[in-house]
Amino acid sequence: MSPLTGVLGESWQLYRTYARHLLTIALIVYVIAAIVSALLGLAGGIFGALLAALVTIVAEFLLTAALVKAVQDVRDGRVDLSVGQTFSAAVPLIGPVAIAGILAGIAITVGLAIFIIPGLFLLTIWCVIVQTIVLEGASPFASFGRSWQLVRGHFWNVFGILFMVFLILLGVDIVLGLVFSFLPYVLGHFLSSVIGGTLIAPFIAVVTTLMYFRLTSGVPTPTASGPYGNWGSSGGPGPSGPYQP
Repeated sequence: MSPLTGVLGESWQLYRTYARHLLTIALIVYVIAAIVSALLGLAGGIFGALLAALVTIVAEFLLTAALVKAVQDVRDGRVDLSVGQTFSAAVPLIGPVAIAGILAGIAITVGLAIFIIPGLFLLTIWCVIVQTIVLEGASPFASFGRSWQLVRGHFWNVFGILFMVFLILLGVDIVLGLVFSFLPYVLGHFLSSVIGGTLIAPFIAVVTTLMYFRLTSGVPTPTASGPYGNWGSSGGPGPSGPYQP
């Protein structure tokens, strides 16, 4: 049986239980990201659109850093870190996560633009790079190899889960687009981005983080002498058992 069996159900249970905590974290980041993206979009032209897309990609990874800490915190069935403490724990990781996020975002975007399949492949094998940085202390470059190490052997299971998450995201986007269709485009797009991002980003983070814990079950965390270089042995993954409310 795949270690990822039932991960979507577990993710939904955890998401519902701690929705208020996770949505608050997402709302703070998404409001800022949506404002910046909207301003860049208003600048017009291809360059403004590309910058807006890049900001969105980077914001997703930066937000995930905080949400990964939150998911790690609540897996034991209680909230030990406040919103402020969660952001404080994530702040030192912003640099490495931003570097990895930018590199991954560019490579995935290019892969999707060239032939779609390369982009989907990279998106799948790199889906837990932020988790390896936040939970293992991996360097930005080492995180790519570590993520591939974890996903390898479970590629199609991971791809299938990500595809289901994409369908959920698409459904939310369509519904919100219809709800705000009566508003001016800029305002409707802004509200749709903020609300949609706030709702879906925590769920994506929960799914990918729980996948990480499932995939690391029985897989040793690299140390200074490990195969992916020196990123230390502290901050390794926590218990990989199922969530217990």
